[in-house]
Amino acid sequence: MNREDDFSRLELNLAACRTNYRYFRAALEPATKLLVLVKANAYGHGAVEFAAMMQQAGADYLAVAYPVEGMELRRAGISLPILVLTAGTDFFPEIIAHRLEPGIPNLYSLQALCQLLQARGIRDYPVHIKLDTGMHRLGFVRSELAALGDFLRDCPWVRVKSVYSHLAAAEDPAEDAFTLGQIRLFQENADLLGEGLSYRPLRHILNSAGIERFPQYQFDMVRLGIGIYGISALPDVHLAPVASLKCKVLQVKQLSEGDTVGYNRRGHAAAGTVTATIPVGYADGIDRRLGCGRASFSVNGHRVPTIGNICMDMCMLDVTGVPVKVGDTVTIFGEDPTAAELAGILGTIPYEILTSIPRRIERIVIRR
Repeated sequence: MNREDDFSRLELNLAACRTNYRYFRAALEPATKLLVLVKANAYGHGAVEFAAMMQQAGADYLAVAYPVEGMELRRAGISLPILVLTAGTDFFPEIIAHRLEPGIPNLYSLQALCQLLQARGIRDYPVHIKLDTGMHRLGFVRSELAALGDFLRDCPWVRVKSVYSHLAAAEDPAEDAFTLGQIRLFQENADLLGEGLSYRPLRHILNSAGIERFPQYQFDMVRLGIGIYGISALPDVHLAPVASLKCKVLQVKQLSEGDTVGYNRRGHAAAGTVTATIPVGYADGIDRRLGCGRASFSVNGHRVPTIGNICMDMCMLDVTGVPVKVGDTVTIFGEDPTAAELAGILGTIPYEILTSIPRRIERIVIRR
């Protein structure tokens, strides 16, 4: 048995990634730049692997949440511009050293960065100004723009590369009035800020759902997140899932009536029950609430339910009546079942399913 026969892995389908990229790129004007979000380990897909794929595909920008994520990409040889959405202030020296571009949500952060740049004699360092248009998480509100503009006019140490904001509910038709209000406020506030600058920064507000539902407001750039990974905001659009979590069967057991399975004896065997044990558990992102038959996975073209509680590193499947042997491949999510299906069982969103896959699960790029 070779190594591939006995390990859990997250397969990244390069062809699916390219298909999704082309779908979103086709919604944009040729001049519109495309930024791809690779924060949270590329939504669980593997930041270095996915960033390299996006660089090859032709993305204009990448974005991460924290400086350490951008530093990892630079050390791996990623050369695209990288926006750090939550830059804070403690890592400004590292941000500069790794040629990262910080998002600036308040005047305090901007002043701290400029003090450091001035001390080092660095001018025109690229920054991105975050505007709060209704998410009320981070960003400048209108009453703060005058002071921001005054500071920027007298500060040669930074150059505003872009002005951006974040839509709170672009995927929800019931919130379209709010979304359109956000977009109008963004336009107004970006115009106000731009009046005091001698140049015009890029503007961007659309996320994945925004690209699909409001492409007329693409401005100069859009931010592609969950969509590139295969999740659409439109009910009639079925994007290709890029990630498939797979593992191999470790052992097959024939049980007797009355036998119990797993911790706390939550799984109960009928006569003739056959189980298969697989090497993934809640430490691998398999939520315990998927146990005891609430979810089923795919093996040899059959859907088989979980039996008993999910363990930390393993779980058991009821494979009664299904031809299964040690070494057979089990798909936890991918084409069947999908991450969206598991999210529905748990009452959450696919983001949580994807980002829950830890780094101990190896990422493998499938190029065919």
